[in-house]
Amino acid sequence: MARVVVDVMPKPEILDPQGQAALGAAGRLGFTGITEIRQGKHFEIEVDDSVDDATLEKIAEGFLANPVIEQWTIKRVEA
Repeated sequence: MARVVVDVMPKPEILDPQGQAALGAAGRLGFTGITEIRQGKHFEIEVDDSVDDATLEKIAEGFLANPVIEQWTIKRVEA
C-alpha cells in the first residue's frame, strides 16, 4: 500500500475568489504582511502497489482537477 498526495491549485492566470476573500478577511482580522492567498484542494489517496504513475495522472486530470483552470502535483509519500 502507498499513500499518494494530490494537490490541486487554480492556474496562476485564473482568478481565485476564495483566495481573495480569505486575503480580505486576514486583513480585517489584523494580520499584516500577507500579499496573496490562493485556495486549492488537497487529496490523500491510499493505493495498492499496482497503481502506476500514469494511472495517478489520469485520476488527477480526469477526476480530481479541471485541467482547463487548475494545475496539480502528485507525490507518493510513506504511509
